[in-house]
Amino acid sequence: MPTPAYGKAVIAGFAATIVLSMLMMAKHVMGLMPQVNPVMDLALLFAHFTRSAPNMMMGWLMHFLLGSVVWGLAYAWLSPQLKGSPLVRGLMFAVMAWFAMMVLFMPLVGHGLFAMGYGMGVMPAMATLMLHLAYGAVLGLVYGHLTAASGK
Repeated sequence: MPTPAYGKAVIAGFAATIVLSMLMMAKHVMGLMPQVNPVMDLALLFAHFTRSAPNMMMGWLMHFLLGSVVWGLAYAWLSPQLKGSPLVRGLMFAVMAWFAMMVLFMPLVGHGLFAMGYGMGVMPAMATLMLHLAYGAVLGLVYGHLTAASGK
């Protein structure tokens, strides 16, 4: 079993988070479900725990730390256990990350299991799944490329 390349995983996570962020911004510009805003949720969560005013820059910082470092490192650790091509492994990981968001993060920030608290049916959950799949595709492909290029 290959040893995880944690530094390369953070780079891949950063690349995937950039793509995810661009898609989130495009969603916002198009006016699609503007109330579904995980970056604002992160800003509000941080403000709650630090007893400070909400700050969108802090929300974006947390978004990039989670996407680049936390999920990037988790992917490097878990990827050798997953079957398939780098793309397939990235997509499988994305579904796991999405599921964690739906059952942990969404209830924590008051949106209920699978984001049903928005009152929009399954649309928020499906939209976030699509965004996670884009993230996972980039994560898997970039990590696969970086580790193949170095032989690790």
